[in-house]
Amino acid sequence: MPKKRSGGGLSPVQQAAKFLGVSVLAGAVMAGIALPAAGALGLAAKGSVQGFDDIPSNLKSPQLSQRTTILDSQGGQIATVYSRDRTVVELKDISPYMQKAIVAIEDSRFYQHGAIDLKGVLRALNQNAQSGGVAQGASTLTQQLVKNYFVEEAGDDPTKVAQATQQTLGRKVRELKYAIQIEEKLGKKKILENYLNIAFFGQQAYGVEAASERFFSKHAKDLDLQESALLAGLVQSPTRYDPVNDEAEAKKRRNVVLQRMAEVHDISQAEADKAKETPLGLNVSEPKNGCITAVKGAGFFCDYVREVFLNNPVFGKTKADRAKIWNRGGLTIQTTLDPQAQQSVQKSVKDHVNKSDEVATAATIVEPGTGKILAMGQSRPYGFGKNETQINLSVDRSMGGGAGYQPGSTFKPIVAAAAIEGGKPATQEYPAPYEMEYPSPVAACDGKKWLNSENAKLTNENESEHGPYGMKEATAKSVNTYYVQLISDIGICPVTDMAAKMGVSRADGLKIDQAPSIALGTQEMSPLTMASAYATFADRGTYCTPVAIESITQAVGNQKRSLAVPKSKCSRAMSETTADTINTILKGVVEDGTGTQAGLGSRPSAGKTGTTDFRYAAWFVGYTPNMAGAVWVGDPAHERRMVNITIGGTSYAKVYGGQVPGPIWRDMMSGALAGKPVQDFNLVDIPDSNSNRDAGQGDQGNGNGNGDGHGNDNGGQDAGGLVGGLIGGLGTGGTNGGTNGATTGATAGGTFPSPSFSLPAGWFQGNGNGGNGNGRRRG
Repeated sequence: MPKKRSGGGLSPVQQAAKFLGVSVLAGAVMAGIALPAAGALGLAAKGSVQGFDDIPSNLKSPQLSQRTTILDSQGGQIATVYSRDRTVVELKDISPYMQKAIVAIEDSRFYQHGAIDLKGVLRALNQNAQSGGVAQGASTLTQQLVKNYFVEEAGDDPTKVAQATQQTLGRKVRELKYAIQIEEKLGKKKILENYLNIAFFGQQAYGVEAASERFFSKHAKDLDLQESALLAGLVQSPTRYDPVNDEAEAKKRRNVVLQRMAEVHDISQAEADKAKETPLGLNVSEPKNGCITAVKGAGFFCDYVREVFLNNPVFGKTKADRAKIWNRGGLTIQTTLDPQAQQSVQKSVKDHVNKSDEVATAATIVEPGTGKILAMGQSRPYGFGKNETQINLSVDRSMGGGAGYQPGSTFKPIVAAAAIEGGKPATQEYPAPYEMEYPSPVAACDGKKWLNSENAKLTNENESEHGPYGMKEATAKSVNTYYVQLISDIGICPVTDMAAKMGVSRADGLKIDQAPSIALGTQEMSPLTMASAYATFADRGTYCTPVAIESITQAVGNQKRSLAVPKSKCSRAMSETTADTINTILKGVVEDGTGTQAGLGSRPSAGKTGTTDFRYAAWFVGYTPNMAGAVWVGDPAHERRMVNITIGGTSYAKVYGGQVPGPIWRDMMSGALAGKPVQDFNLVDIPDSNSNRDAGQGDQGNGNGNGDGHGNDNGGQDAGGLVGGLIGGLGTGGTNGGTNGATTGATAGGTFPSPSFSLPAGWFQGNGNGGNGNGRRRG
């Protein structure tokens, strides 16, 4: 009978022996208890057999968190992101030296014992009992693997990590049962492979492949003897033996491993001694984690991909579910990013705007008909330093962007589309004076009315801009008063409805105001929103939601599976006729309107400029049939007005949409479209409005020898200019286009036959104000 202490209890060694006996009877031996002997007393006496049997026996190996690789549409790597830097490899891809080193230093009897090492347990218990503390542990590699499973499952939750690593008898017993299960299920080689892939080696490196790349910039299969010994020594205390921060301590630990390898006859003593004399031979690679490492300035697009994943229910019911998958990693995400377009965007941005400028620029290109985001860039790089930012200036706030920026006159084509779709002709005219009060009342949604209770006024950009105007000319000249009259005529609700159909919403998530001023672009939008909206025009009226992800594969063990990804949803926003009409109008903006500096030469394009009040923002949004892009320039903080300012080394008294954003758009689209098919729009015939077809304005030229020759630059007010222009148009040259109507039209614009009928005096004379030969075709 066991000898009892005077107090009636068993001695520490006796109680430990009793516990061991119970465990053996239960079909297992408690191994690796690194506890003070006294601390095990009470625990050992508490029915451990029942607790052991109650532990579930269905432990599953967790899916190890790994790197996620983000690729462009051609398969080129954009960036790698991870919560834990790990690349899982098979045992055959791990150096034999590394396999031997980890076994030698962590569990030299690994191939001789089962889930536990009874000799090691007895040795550890004896040593710990004598020291009264944790002097020695006896966990096998299998038990360590189980513990790492629980740590991996805990993720970044500090409470769960503490529970997974706490030094309690209950945890050790649980580890033991699972270790037995794993030994039976996996076998030694698989256990060793899993351990080498899950262990933490320090410097953000999880698993031997990441560690090998971090410390030696090579694959794990290429590790030599001394490199393997160094890494094997790290797992006991990655911080203490970190070779980057303490080379001397790391070398001591490495040499301990080398000596142990010699003692267990993995290498000879001579090999160990020789290896001990070698330097560490580090070739450290800096951790390359996250979108900050993205190539070609695609950091913001990379960040957008992450936001899509975390926000889209297709990847999980809750945000927590989606975050768990993202943090687990092991994903290969092929995106829609076109490397040619992305490179062109970044080059254009860099050529036109410096990152240190007082204002910034953001640009986005999408593909009409698919919604694919082809490029996304900005002048302030992705980062944390000076003149850097993590705010994606191209997207809405909910996706990592800011509050957006007023799009100015780039919103006007949406008003025009709503009007045409509702039955207004493209020739619709309004007086459009230079200055006017907002019309009132104006029909809004839900039967409500907007009232100009404050007698608010608006003006055009220049006093020379006054009507009457038709839609084509008013758009080319970006006439504010025309568009306020237009929205007041058709009502606000058709415009907000059209905006919704085109995916246009405020970047801050608020609703678009029910006021006629929205026609002038007063509601904050993002470049991605505007590019996608204009792609609707390019695709002849079909809007497609923007998408950034083509496909995702997920590594599960040694297998890969495909994940469902969000698809673009395309819907008709307007008729083809309406879209074709807008395309015709906006083509004129680029050809001879405010957007001439954005023209693409022989490649047909269309677009619209935008400049906000006080010049806090300037835009150009344009498109070809196969690409649509938006460029914004301004101060993200909405504080610096763009007057008397230097941008990209060029000084500007005032910044206009066609002046700075326009050339950025031109250059980025030219490069993005290089080598792509040249496509044309389906144009419609839009007759000039009455004010442009009356006296003096024909359809053949502009009075400088191109066959227009109208009587005055206001279009002529009487029939004299009309006839003079028509007859002058018969000529082949002309320098003045008709100063005094028919007489000058005949001599300067070309000869014409004498009429065989008599005309009233002054018929050919015009109104006497004399066109000056440069009255251009409106619109």
